[in-house]
Amino acid sequence: MNTAWAGGLARHRTGRLLAAVAGVALAVALIAALGSFLTASKATMTQRAVRSVAVDWQVEVQPGADLGATLSLIRHTPGIRTAVPVGFAHSSGFTARTGGSTQTTGPGMVLGVPDGYTHLFPGQVRRLTGAADGVLLAQQTASNLHVAPGDTIGIRLPGSGREQVRVAGVVDLPQADSLFQKVGAPGQSQPAAPPDNVVLLPSARFASLTAHAGDAAAVTTQIHASRDARLPSDPAAAFSAVTGAAHNLEARALGGALVGDNLGAALDSARQDALYAQILFLFLGVPGAMLAAALTAAVAAAGGERRRQEQGLLRLRGLPPRRIAALSGLEAALVGVTGGLAGTGLAALTGRFAFGSASFGARTASWLVWYAVAFLLGAAVAAAAVLIPALRDLRSVTVADTRRPGRRTGSAWWMRYGLDLALLLGSWLVFRASSGNQYALVLAPEGVPSVSVSYWAFLGPALLWAGSALLLWRLTLLSLTHGRRLLTLLSRPLAADLAGTTAAVLSRRRRPLARSVVLLALAVSFAVSTATFNTTYRQQAEVDARLTNGADVTVTEPPGAATPPGAAASLKVSGVRRVEPLQHRFAYVGSDLQDLYGVRPRTIASATSLQDAYFSGGSASALMDRLARQPDALLVSAETAHDFQLAPGDTVNLRVQDGRTKTLRTVPFHYVGIAKEFPTAPKDSFFIANASYVARATGTDAVGAFLVDTGGTRQKEVAARLRQHLGTDSTVTDLTTTRGTVGTSLTSVDLAGLTRIELVFAVLLAAGAGGLVLALGLAERRRTFAVATVLGARRRQLRGMVLTEALLLTTAGLAGGALIGWALSDMLVKVLTGVFDPPPTAPAVPGGYLALTGLAAAAAVLAAALNGVRGAARPAVEELRDL
Repeated sequence: MNTAWAGGLARHRTGRLLAAVAGVALAVALIAALGSFLTASKATMTQRAVRSVAVDWQVEVQPGADLGATLSLIRHTPGIRTAVPVGFAHSSGFTARTGGSTQTTGPGMVLGVPDGYTHLFPGQVRRLTGAADGVLLAQQTASNLHVAPGDTIGIRLPGSGREQVRVAGVVDLPQADSLFQKVGAPGQSQPAAPPDNVVLLPSARFASLTAHAGDAAAVTTQIHASRDARLPSDPAAAFSAVTGAAHNLEARALGGALVGDNLGAALDSARQDALYAQILFLFLGVPGAMLAAALTAAVAAAGGERRRQEQGLLRLRGLPPRRIAALSGLEAALVGVTGGLAGTGLAALTGRFAFGSASFGARTASWLVWYAVAFLLGAAVAAAAVLIPALRDLRSVTVADTRRPGRRTGSAWWMRYGLDLALLLGSWLVFRASSGNQYALVLAPEGVPSVSVSYWAFLGPALLWAGSALLLWRLTLLSLTHGRRLLTLLSRPLAADLAGTTAAVLSRRRRPLARSVVLLALAVSFAVSTATFNTTYRQQAEVDARLTNGADVTVTEPPGAATPPGAAASLKVSGVRRVEPLQHRFAYVGSDLQDLYGVRPRTIASATSLQDAYFSGGSASALMDRLARQPDALLVSAETAHDFQLAPGDTVNLRVQDGRTKTLRTVPFHYVGIAKEFPTAPKDSFFIANASYVARATGTDAVGAFLVDTGGTRQKEVAARLRQHLGTDSTVTDLTTTRGTVGTSLTSVDLAGLTRIELVFAVLLAAGAGGLVLALGLAERRRTFAVATVLGARRRQLRGMVLTEALLLTTAGLAGGALIGWALSDMLVKVLTGVFDPPPTAPAVPGGYLALTGLAAAAAVLAAALNGVRGAARPAVEELRDL
C-alpha cells in the first residue's frame, strides 16, 4: 500500500509535492552553502595569517644564556623547520661622504644576518637595487645618506670607533614593525615606529664589528624560526596551538629565551575575523533557512484542506489512525529525502560555479559535516511542515469536520495580546542598549585565547523581523476584513461585474492571503537587508582603503626631505590626471606630539575623496571652505577636542619645528571643527590646517606626500611608472595593492562570492514566496472556479478575479517587504558597526539588484496567476467530475 500511496501522490499531487520539495531544497542548499563557506573562510583566514608572517618566532636569547644550547633547543622543537641566529646592535649613527659633503644620520640599528637569510625568510627583506647579499642598506637610510650600491658608509657603535663598509644593495623591510619589536613586552607591543636607519651585515662582518663594542648591552641576539607544523583550520584553535607551543619553549628554555610570537599575533587578529564570518553566517543563513522552512510550511498548508479530506476518506474506509499516520510519514519522508538530496546537489553546484569546487574552497572534509547537518535540517523541516500538521488533524479533526471547509472565526491569540507590538517595542529597547557608546559586538582581548560575540545584539533585528511580519499580518487581515468596499472598487477594472464577488472571496480567504503577503514581504526584506549590507560593506571597504592609501596613488617623501609643491609637475606621467601636495609635520599640543597635515582647501578634494562622515561641526565642503577663508583655522581629532576640552573658536597654540632654525616655535591656530578621519592620517590624533599658513609659520613649504589621481583606473600601472621615475628616493603606494592588504575585520572573507550565494537565494525565495504559494492556492480552488463558470461567469471575469488577487499580493508584499527591509538594513548596519571602519553616513542601497528582485517576484506571481486562469478555463463539468 505504501508503494501505491507514494505513486498516487507522485501522479496526482505532483505540483504540491514539487513545491514542498523546492522549499526544503532551498533551506538545505542555503545552510549547506553558507556553512561550507564559513568553514572555507576560516581555513582561508588561517592560511592568510600564516602567509602574512615572514618570521614565525623571534626568540631573543637572554643575557647569560648559552646561544648554542638555545639554538639546538629550538631546532629540536617539534614543528620547527628553520632556525638561524640574527644579531642586533644599536648604532650611534651612520656617515657617508658623497658629492663633496658628509652626510650623518641619527641613531640606528645594525643587523647581522647569516648567509641565505633572504631565501629562508623571503618576506623579511625585499631587494630594491644592487645585490641581495652582503652589506645592505634600508631604503630610508640610503636616502638619508644619499648613497647607492658601491658607495662606502661609516658605522659607529657606542664605545667603539667607526668602521667603513661598502654598500652592496638597497633593500626594503616590509615587516619592520615586527622585526624591531620589543620581545617579551605585554601583548607583543610594538615600538612607536621602527628605526629609520638600518644596516644589514653578513654574520661574520657583524661579529667582527661588535667584538670590541664598548657597551655589551647594546648587542643582542635573536633566533629567527619558521614553523612547518600543520595548524587547525580554525584561527582560534590555531592561535591556541601556536601560543601554547611558544609558552612550552619558554618553559623548556628555563628563562634563557623569550619568544616574540609573530605568528600568534597574526592568528590573534584572524580569530576575530573568524567570529565576524560566523556572525555573517548567522545574519545570512538563519533568516534564509527560516524563510525557506516557512515557505515549505505554507506550501503544505495550501493543501491542508485536501489532505484532511483524504484522511477522512481513509478513515471512512476503515484504515486505522496508526496506518494513516504512517502514510503521512511516508509523504514527509518523500519530501524530506528528495528535497535534501536536491538541496545538497544545488549547494554543490553553487560552490562549483561560485568558488570552483563543491567544498567552497575548503581543503578538508569538514564541509561534508555541513552537508550532513543541512540534510538533517531538511528532514526536520519536512516533518514539521507535512507530518506534524497531519498528525494534529488526525487527533483533533473528526470525519464530519473533513467534509466541510475549515473556517476560523475570531482573532489569533497573538493578535489579542498584541505580541507584534510587544516584539517591536522589545526590538527598539535592545537596539538602544546594543548601540550605546561602549558597545562592542566582538570582544577579543589582545593575547587572550578566548574571544566572544555579543549575540544578544542580534535579538534587536530578530525581534524587528518577527514583529514587523506579525504587524503586517495584522494590517492585512484588518484591511481584508473591513475594506470590502475599497476592495470592490479596486477589483472593478479587472473583474467587472464580479467585483463584489471578488472582494467577498478575498475577504473570505483573508488568512491564506495574509500568509502569502507576509511570506513575500519577508523574502523581499531578506533580499533588501542582505543586499544593502553587502553594498554598504563594499563601499566602506573602498573608503577604508582610500583613507589608508590617501588617493589612487600616493608618493610619500622621506623624512627630512625638502621637496617643494612644484615637484608635483614632475609626477604627471602617463595616466595621471591631478597631483595634490600634502604637507606632513609634527606638532606639540601641550606635551602631546601629534601629526599635522597642511592641505590646500580649494583643491584637496580634486585628488582624494572627502566625505561628510569624516568631519563633525560641518560638512566636508563647508569646513574646507572655512580653512580657505580663515588661514589660521584648525581641525582637530575628536580625541584631542575631548582631552583638551576645546570649544569652537578657541585658540590652540601648537609648537612646530621651524624649517630654518630647526627649533620649536609656537604658532596660534583657531579650533573650528573635528576631523574624525583624513586620508593618510592615523586613526587617533592629528591636526588639519591650511598649507599656506603652515608654510609661513614654519618657513618652509616642504611636502610630505603627493596624492595622485588616476581617475580610478590603472593605479598599479601608474605606480610602477612613478617608481621607475623616482627610484628609491620616495615610497610609492597604490590603491589596488592597499585594498588587498588593509580594511575592516572582514577583509579575509570572500564577500563577493558570499554575495553571489545569498542574493541568488534571496531572489529564489522571493519568487517562491510570491508565485509558488499563490499557484498552489489557486490549484486548490479549482472547484470555486468551476462553480462560478456553471453560474455564468465568463473567462474574462475569472481572469480578473485571479489577477486582482495577484495584484493585491504583489503590491502589499513588495511594499511591506521594502519597509521591513529598510528598517532592518538600518538597524543591522548600526549593530554591525564594528565591521565598518569608518562607519557609513547611511546604508548604500543597491537599486539595480532590488529592482531585479521585485521584478522576479512580480513575474512569479503573474506566472502563477496566468497558470491559474488557464486551469480555470477547463470545462466545468470535467473539473467537477475530477474533484
